Amino acid sequence: MSDDTPTLDGLAEDLEDLKAVVNGFASQLEHNTNTVDQVAAKVATLGDGQGDDGENGKDKERPKTPPFILLLTGDVYAAELAALAGWVQHLLVPTYLGEVSSSATWCARWWDHPTAVARLHAAWLAWQELTDPETCGRTGPSVWHRDHLDPMLAHLRAADGPFAGCMTNPDRPQHTVLPVPPVEPLPAGPVVAEVEPVTA
Repeated sequence: MSDDTPTLDGLAEDLEDLKAVVNGFASQLEHNTNTVDQVAAKVATLGDGQGDDGENGKDKERPKTPPFILLLTGDVYAAELAALAGWVQHLLVPTYLGEVSSSATWCARWWDHPTAVARLHAAWLAWQELTDPETCGRTGPSVWHRDHLDPMLAHLRAADGPFAGCMTNPDRPQHTVLPVPPVEPLPAGPVVAEVEPVTA
């Protein structure tokens, strides 16, 4: 028998080591999820207590769906972005981002890219709904991965995505906000589309 043939004791020790590693990952994921939930709860409490609607002293009914983050301003935007940042930093990046390369770009300053903020926020909102046992059912996490996470990461990290001018190698950090294409203002007066005459 050769010296590198595994022994039963060696295999049992390797198994215990693997269990410890898996338990460590599970603990870290639970910790990250709890941290994100706490940040989200704090953000939710910031929006409470906005007064009444002036009719019969009843509280205003809050919207049933969250607003599009790019329509928020001031402290409301800052609070929503802070909650999103907690989720990106503590759950998304350590759990789902792999190696940074020219075909899978990333930007450490993702919040400077409005497209990234909008897409990350949408994925985070979906994550909150589809990982909540009271709303998601058993297939919620699978639906979130398939319908929200994978398309969002594919777009953000594509070579022609919003991070195209940013980091392609973690040893060489880079951050470039891509220029926005020009858009001409609508002219005053009626707009008539120019149609080419059809010739036979």
